[in-house]
Amino acid sequence: MAARLTQWAERAGNRWLFKQRERESGEVYLHRRRVFILPTKAGLGYAGMLLVLLVGATNYSLGLGFGLTFLLGSCALVDMYLTYRNLGQLHLRPGRAASVFAGEEARFELHLVNRTRLDRYAIGVDFAGHDGPRYLADAPAGAGAALQLTTATEQRGWLRAPRVRLVTRFPLGLFRAWSYWQPDLRVLVYPFPEPEAPPLPMGGSARAGGRGSGGDDDFAGIRSYQPGDSMRSLAWRQIARLDPAYGGQLVTKHFEGGASDELVLDFNALPAHIDVELRLSRMTRWVLQAEQRALPYAMRIGAHHFKAGIGAAHRAACLQALALHGLAAEAP
Repeated sequence: MAARLTQWAERAGNRWLFKQRERESGEVYLHRRRVFILPTKAGLGYAGMLLVLLVGATNYSLGLGFGLTFLLGSCALVDMYLTYRNLGQLHLRPGRAASVFAGEEARFELHLVNRTRLDRYAIGVDFAGHDGPRYLADAPAGAGAALQLTTATEQRGWLRAPRVRLVTRFPLGLFRAWSYWQPDLRVLVYPFPEPEAPPLPMGGSARAGGRGSGGDDDFAGIRSYQPGDSMRSLAWRQIARLDPAYGGQLVTKHFEGGASDELVLDFNALPAHIDVELRLSRMTRWVLQAEQRALPYAMRIGAHHFKAGIGAAHRAACLQALALHGLAAEAP
């Protein structure tokens, strides 16, 4: 109970002090209340030097000493304003986030949009929690910058983008200005494919070339060679006409009809003693293998029943069902 109260107090304090929000959809504008600024260690040392100069000039009544002190103090004030201006009035916009497999790095695309007439330099961007920014970006006047932040993935399912921190010390490094941003961006993490999965559960006598065990198939044309295609199905006449020097490649005969059995990937058909995550990992590997070999496949898992198909959309739908199997539904 004490730990929960501490976490709640910390979140409430961050929301009040640093204006941190749970999610921020669309484009975000960094107005003056969202930019914070404090002196750095170098800035504190600089302030100590000014104090020593001021004391010395006062004790010895040195006019030049007062002039030097006030000149250096003015430089510090100008640096404070320029540091704030380097970050303020920027627009932040989320980009794309492609799906990945568990264990890979998730990449979140972010855009810094500068609609002012001032160039912005050396803006550090990274997820909050790191000691220092891993990425530095410049945003020219009237333009912007795009960058990708990466974070490790461990479990399947939806992964929300962590809170982003923008920081700058430009131009002199005496002050540090920073701001926080919580983009409404998420990435879908697929189960990690099993490294040494069993062969595809091909029922009957169907073969990779699309030929069935009964009757003759109808020739439907040729297609690009896919790993796993039978050497007997290669279209040698067409291959001979294609000069490799002009981009020629292996092609395979494509047949339709016959007694080809349907490839069905059934989650419930896997042995019950196998761990759920291992079964999902095996199903993921089978989906990738079927796509690689251009084999139409159906899939059954939980309440999802996908008809036989192939292609990017079918692959994405099957992998999404595997990634979200047994997880609580999350609001978009």
